[in-house]
Amino acid sequence: MKRVHLPEKQYAGYIFDLDGTLVDSMPLHYKAWRMALHKAGAPYEAFLPREFYACGGKSACDVVKFINSKYGVEMDAEAVSEDKRAIYLDLLANEGVVPIVETVDFVRSLGANAPVAIATGSMMAGASMTLKSAGIDDLFSLVVTPEDVEHGKPAPDMFLLAAEKLGVKSADCVVFEDAEPGILAANAAGMDCIVVETPEEYFEQV
Repeated sequence: MKRVHLPEKQYAGYIFDLDGTLVDSMPLHYKAWRMALHKAGAPYEAFLPREFYACGGKSACDVVKFINSKYGVEMDAEAVSEDKRAIYLDLLANEGVVPIVETVDFVRSLGANAPVAIATGSMMAGASMTLKSAGIDDLFSLVVTPEDVEHGKPAPDMFLLAAEKLGVKSADCVVFEDAEPGILAANAAGMDCIVVETPEEYFEQV
């Protein structure tokens, strides 16, 4: 399966989501979510695969708030988010993740001095460990996370901040994303968006 159709146009700035875009880590994140939600007492039907992937790029707290609202539960967003992050880091240390070759090869083709950034729904600690596990922590010096902005995806804040830090106009940037919240955020930021496809079999995992 070809996961991404690369742009022919040149841009002033290139901004990448992390999980599911640069690194094939979404199945591991899903496993961590299911474990954390089970411990917190969420109903089994909450956050089955298609719902999980539809929330890709949202901050963990926003995800828990979404589940609370949709399923009528009252989980502590901060506590469940922290538990999920801890479980993910433990899984990451034991199982590891691999890069998405098509996207990473494109980043490498841009050259060492290319204006590139990551804007991810993961917190910095998790993002750093994910990049290291995939062996691509040398490619990005600028990583924007929900800790850096008031509103996470689907708001445009992270992409706008990344463009500002790169020193380029938002209209001259392209975003690589795999999930709807990030695509909506890119559109709201006035940036072009390249979609990295999720393999269909991932939606069948429970």
